[in-house]
Parts: sequence; structure tokens; C-alpha cells
Amino acid sequence: MTPTENERPRAWTAQQAAQDHSWILRLTPQAVQGFRDALAHARSLDKPLLSMTQADFPLPPASRDVLARAVATTQGRWGMCLVKGFPVDEWTEDESRLAYWGMSLYMGVGRTQNRASQFMNDVRNEGGEYKVKGGRGYNTNAGLDFHQDSCDVVGLLCRRTAKSGGTSKVISSIALYEEVRRRRPDLIPVLQGTFFHSYQGTQDPSQPPYYRCPIFGSHPEFFSARTNRKNTVAAQRDFPEVPRLTAQQEEALDLLDELMPSELLCYTMQLEQGDMQLLNNYVTLHSRTPFEDYDEPDRKRHLFRLWLAVPGSQPLPDDWQEYYGDVRAGAVRGGVRGSAITQEFLDYEKRQAAALGMPFETWRPQLLKEDMARIVAGSQASATA
Repeated sequence: MTPTENERPRAWTAQQAAQDHSWILRLTPQAVQGFRDALAHARSLDKPLLSMTQADFPLPPASRDVLARAVATTQGRWGMCLVKGFPVDEWTEDESRLAYWGMSLYMGVGRTQNRASQFMNDVRNEGGEYKVKGGRGYNTNAGLDFHQDSCDVVGLLCRRTAKSGGTSKVISSIALYEEVRRRRPDLIPVLQGTFFHSYQGTQDPSQPPYYRCPIFGSHPEFFSARTNRKNTVAAQRDFPEVPRLTAQQEEALDLLDELMPSELLCYTMQLEQGDMQLLNNYVTLHSRTPFEDYDEPDRKRHLFRLWLAVPGSQPLPDDWQEYYGDVRAGAVRGGVRGSAITQEFLDYEKRQAAALGMPFETWRPQLLKEDMARIVAGSQASATA
């Protein structure tokens, strides 16, 4: 069930998020023990992650309920939830990964996240570069632009914190929209128009290397926003056939860059060991400060990241279908396909969707390379006519 109008996400400021912590949940000892016991059971089975079902990670009501509340919280007032108290200090890296995947079986359908089609990413500095062709932020120690991830809800489980830095920043994209409308109402239609964004190499081989998606959605009932200037700039830099940004589009993006880190909108939180952060990607945007690691390998900053399609998600605007694939409420959608999808993953997503009662359609590209080539050629012809 999607939330009623009164239950839907609403705009919030940094000060409001700091004063009202109803978006923070703390695990009870009973819930914690439930996760411990489920992990012990899953370890005894030694099944591949993609073969697991809820029965392989059996949670008692106290543990199941907190996961259900956490996901529901992301679809409500704040569009985010922080759950504190997972006993990752007791678990090895592999045990933490297994436990987090087991939790995901109760929360949603995992989506693939990169060109290698991985369904769980390790967020840690592995020497990657951020603002380069094909660059992603999760394997660097760089500060990140405000962005959202390509799914209903992004989840981070914090296993190790940094020596310094790595602070999480979150804003309400509804509040961002309202501030743009207050300052520059003339730019709202611009931000609801067509923008081209680079896939950064994460597309299926049949897809074009870039896609179209507005910054602000135009659904008549449900708000949605999507921006990552790094990928918009990359489309301009790497693909000369992509229409050039207009002066108004540049001005609108500059205004977003001014507003997003502002004291009015930007709420900062330091994820602690054992924290799980869940963010609704349609109504929040997030970033991170640079960080410095400890020297010892097992003390380095390390989080597990899941991209989830969740039951109860909102419908999306029709013109977001090109990127998300399915705009129906509660449907399995999102993720980036990559080039290494396995049959095991295809079996998993279909089985997991059925277990959660979510609408599911077998993936197909919304646009092929040749389709986009015709569209871009047509826009070039119109521009020169």
C-alpha cells in the first residue's frame, strides 16, 4: 500500500531533522538477539546469497517488525530512517555481509549497482577516482556531490568508521524544490524539462551510454527528484552528440549547487558502527565529506550498500520510465544493469518479488542504442532547422 497524502514525505529543514528524531529507531535487546540467531542459522546452511529466502534467515517478530518499520519510515514524513544497534562488532566481514543480505530479504528486492552487476557493494576506499570518466564515489575516499542512488531506497550498514571525516549529509529534495520555487519560480519548468545524464559505463550493452531524466518529476500527486551533476557534466563531456545544456539549465544547476549544502537544508549525521541508514531516493538527496582512514586494514572505513526496490513505494512520472523501467507503485524497478547479470540473479529477483507480493516484469531496455541515436539526431536536425 502506498502512503495516503497525510502519510507521504514532506519538506523538512536541517533544524527540523535535528530537533525531531522520530526517524531514528533503536534496536531492543530482543531484536538484536533475533538477528544473532538468524545469522547463526544462515551460517550453518552455507547457501549462496542469491539462493537464500526468508526461511534461511529466520527472524522473530521483534526483528522483523523493526525492519518493516524502518522501510515504512522511508516512505513517510522524513523519507529517511536510521536504525541503531546492529552487533557488527561481534561479526566478521563475511558474517556482517551475510546478516545484511538476510535482512534485505524482509525489506525489498536487491538491485544491481555497477558495471559488474554486483548486488551488494562495499563502500570503502579502494583507490578509485571520483570525477573521471566512469568514476563512482563508493570506492574512493572523496567527498561526493549531492545525488541519489538509482533505486527506491538505498541502505548502508556501517561496519567500520573512518579515522576522521566521512560525515553523511542529507537534504529533503522537497524542501529544495520549495526553495527554488520561492527564489526562482521561472526555473521550475526548466528543471522539469529534459536533461541528459551519463550512465558512467553501468548500462546494459544494448542500452545507449546516456539517458534522459528531468531533475524534478511531474507526477500529478507524488513528488520525485533526481540529480547528480557529475553525471550530467559527464554526458556533456563524453558525448558530443548530446544536446548542449542551455544557459537556463546551467543557471538552474548552479542554484541547486548553492542551495543543497546550505545550513537551511543540509542535515549532517555521523554514521556509527552498527548503524543502518535508509534513504528514500525520490525525496532525499545525500552526499559525504572526504575521509581519512586508519592504517590498519580492518580498521578502515567500511559500509555495505544495498539498492532496494521496496513494497509500498510511490509511483513515478511517466518520463522516468526510460531510466527506472517500471513506474508503477510498489513495482520492482531501478538499479543499473551492468554487463554481468547472471541467471542466479534473475531467478532471485523473480522469486523475491513474488515473496513480497511486488509487481514484477522481466527487464528489457526501454531504449536501445539505435533508438537513442535517432532521437538525438532528430533533436540536432530540429535545432538547426
